[in-house]
Amino acid sequence: MKTCYINGTGCISTQNTFETDFLSEVTINNTENVIYANQPSYKEFIAPAASRRMAKGVKMGIAASSKALKDANLTMPEAIIIGTGMGCVEDSEKFLKSILDNKEEFLTPTSFIQSTHNTVGGQIALGLQCKGYNFTYVNGAVSFETALLDAKMQIENDEVESILVGGIDETGTYTLSLHKLINLVKSEEDKPYSVLNSNSKGIVHSEGAGFFVLENEKKESSYALVEAVSLQSSLETEEVSDFIANFLEANNLKISDIDAIVLGNNGDVEFDDYYDISNSLFKNTPQVYYKHLSGEYNTASAFGFWIAANIIKNQDIPEVVSMNALKKEAYSTILLYNQYRGKDHSLIVLKKC
Repeated sequence: MKTCYINGTGCISTQNTFETDFLSEVTINNTENVIYANQPSYKEFIAPAASRRMAKGVKMGIAASSKALKDANLTMPEAIIIGTGMGCVEDSEKFLKSILDNKEEFLTPTSFIQSTHNTVGGQIALGLQCKGYNFTYVNGAVSFETALLDAKMQIENDEVESILVGGIDETGTYTLSLHKLINLVKSEEDKPYSVLNSNSKGIVHSEGAGFFVLENEKKESSYALVEAVSLQSSLETEEVSDFIANFLEANNLKISDIDAIVLGNNGDVEFDDYYDISNSLFKNTPQVYYKHLSGEYNTASAFGFWIAANIIKNQDIPEVVSMNALKKEAYSTILLYNQYRGKDHSLIVLKKC
C-alpha cells in the first residue's frame, strides 16, 4: 500500500495566508460576526475578462489550487476532488432572484450554469486541461474530510499518483441573512466575540479555500503524510472519548503518541463542550485552535488541516494558535478533531514524513 504525502498547499482565508509565510501576519477579530476572505490579486491566475464573470468561490479555488500545485512543483494532477458545504451560493442566489424578478421569463443561463456545486472543480480542470477523475463532495461540515478520504484511498491503492484536493465555501448575502434569522450567527449584542471561554450561542461566519496536493512519493516540499481519516455523523458529548480512543486503537496509536491536537472550537457555547476532551484525554498534550483566525464555515477544517501540516513541517506551534502553554521538542504525530453543532464529527491523523 502506498503512502499519502502532502506535497503542496494553497490557502485563502480571512488572514493573509496566501502571500505570506505561515501565520506571519494575523488579525484577531472580536467585533465582526461575519468576516470575509482576504482575497489576493487574481490577475496572475485568471484573465480579467473571465474573472469578472466568476463568483468569489471559483476565483478563490483557482488561485488556491494554483498555489498548491506550484508549491508541489506539479503541472498536472491525475484527479481533482473538492469538498464544499454550500457550493457556489452567490450564483445560486443570483439565479433564484432573477427567477422572481423576471417572473420566470427571459432568464439568462449564466448564473444557473455557475451555481452548481461542482463549478469550482470544473473550472480548475478547464484551466489545467485535466481530463482525469473530477468529483465534488457536498457533505456538510465533513465535506473536506470526505474529499480527503477519497483522495487518500486512491493514492494508497495506487489508482493515481497525484491528486489535487480542496475545501471551499463562499458567503452568500441572502443565505447569510437566513442563518442570522435562525440564530446560527452570533448577534451584535454578544460583542466582543471570543472562541475560547465564550458565553454566547452561534458562530462568527466566514469563508475560505484550502487546497492540497497529495502524492504517493515524498519530495523536498513534503509537509506531512496523511495517516488516517474517520467520520461520524452524530455523537453525544459523552461518546467523544470512546470515538477518539477507538480511532487511535484502530491505528495503533496511544494518547501519549499524539504530539499535538488541533481542535475546531468555534465559540458556540451550546456545542463547544464536545471539545472538553482537551481537559481530560489531552490535558498533557499541546493544544491548537484556529477558528478565531478563520471563522466558521462548512470547510473551515481545511484551514485547520493547513495549520497542522505547517506545524509538522516547521516543527513549531505559533503562539497565536496555542490553547495551552505546553510545548514539545518535536511534532511527529498530530490529531485533528472537528464537529459542527453536534454533527459531522471528523478525526484526522497527520505524521511527520
